[in-house]
Amino acid sequence: MKKLGALLTITAVLGTVLVGCGSTSDKTASSSAKPADSGSAAATLSPEKQLVIAGNGATVEQMMKDEIFKKFNAKYPDVKLSYVSGVSTEIVAKVKAQKASPQIDLTVIEGGEQEGGRVEGLWDTLSDKDIPNMKKVGADLQVKDNSGVAVNFTPMGISYNAELVKAKGLPIPESWNDLTKPEMKGNLSIAEISSNFGRSALIMLSYANGGSEKSMDPGFEKFKTIAGYLPTFAKSSAQLQQDMQNKTAVYTTWTQARSLVQKDAGLNLEFVVPKEGTNLVPNVATLVKGAKNPNAAKLFIDFLLSDEVQKLYGEKLYYHPATDIKLPADIESKLNFDRKKVVKFDLEVVGKSTPDWLDRFNKEVAPKVGK
Repeated sequence: MKKLGALLTITAVLGTVLVGCGSTSDKTASSSAKPADSGSAAATLSPEKQLVIAGNGATVEQMMKDEIFKKFNAKYPDVKLSYVSGVSTEIVAKVKAQKASPQIDLTVIEGGEQEGGRVEGLWDTLSDKDIPNMKKVGADLQVKDNSGVAVNFTPMGISYNAELVKAKGLPIPESWNDLTKPEMKGNLSIAEISSNFGRSALIMLSYANGGSEKSMDPGFEKFKTIAGYLPTFAKSSAQLQQDMQNKTAVYTTWTQARSLVQKDAGLNLEFVVPKEGTNLVPNVATLVKGAKNPNAAKLFIDFLLSDEVQKLYGEKLYYHPATDIKLPADIESKLNFDRKKVVKFDLEVVGKSTPDWLDRFNKEVAPKVGK
């Protein structure tokens, strides 16, 4: 699929490819690396000879390998790049399991999972001394303790197949609470809350009914209703994508970026920011603590924040750039949404609470599926 792998997953996700994990003996300067522009991170850092990056699959992985890797290697030809694909929760779990001997150097994961990893002590502190382009990231995207840096973001909302809505006489969604209407039965696909897509919907349903990430009862009550409309909760973003592509679902909750990518692939999708608001989903680059290839990782993070790559995120994957760059007018028009509707989650609360929410979901919500 054009501008898109298997989906997320915009998926996004998910085979795992782990190639090479670098040894300490590799931490030597690359003699043939091209010099970077004056003032860049490369002025003070010498990259190791390999770098292992973990991030989402599908379209994200495709663009990483087909474009970003190639552009980075044009500057640093001696750095062997490897990619580990997976959903953010899987990646954090993998980094945690490898804590004593990291096999991954750098991750690009969603903000909630990044915060969970920060609490676990998985990430090293980043500095604009080594990553000068960090200075270009807006204050509203700052990551706690500089334990990572946002490289892009996208708003969450409700996507629907306009063609099927018209043909079936179904409602155009305007509220998060519309997901609980009886008309959703047999027409809705939502991910489990282990996925950001499902978890964000759960939190926003709490906000829409007087709660928040600190008061989740309203969201869980609404999810119990929704569970009765579903044959199952989707296990992955790839399943959400498949449900929308084969038209077994009319509605889903996911990001603007994934909706626009699917629309380019031929689906008659529309994306709605519900009246109660939207949360932003940042994708955050982190340096794994104890990484074998820290210099190459810092150079790569700086490269992700370059104008060249920021434009790629916007033009190819419909992610909003993390830096203040100008995108083509047609892209800007597609990405436009009411910024006044942004609901800023306390990611520290989300990260700490997610394990309890998962337990509650499995006990209270999952048993009501199809009932």
